[in-house]
Amino acid sequence: MSESDTVRLRHMLDAAREATEFGTGRQRGDLERDRVLALAPMRCIEIIGEAASKVSPEVRAKHPNVPWSDIIGMRHRLVHAYFEVDLGRVCDTLARISSIDCSVERILSD
Repeated sequence: MSESDTVRLRHMLDAAREATEFGTGRQRGDLERDRVLALAPMRCIEIIGEAASKVSPEVRAKHPNVPWSDIIGMRHRLVHAYFEVDLGRVCDTLARISSIDCSVERILSD
């Protein structure tokens, strides 16, 4: 694996862990009441998606269990449709981030 892929995967891992910290014990209502709290995990999700988009096609093909397209698509949604973000989807994404964390850790340990 190239150094660039390793760096991008580490960025994904770091952002996933930060998003998990921000989201732990939070509900959609918490995000609706606190704009800063909502923006923090959204930024982490954006970073995860941007980093995922820079991982080489070879690494992505070797690890089809990672939902690369979904991750990148969510990033695009947050960045380009920022005016109509569904906080329910953000919460759903936060709930699934631990599986991304585990998948990326496995890739890095290979």
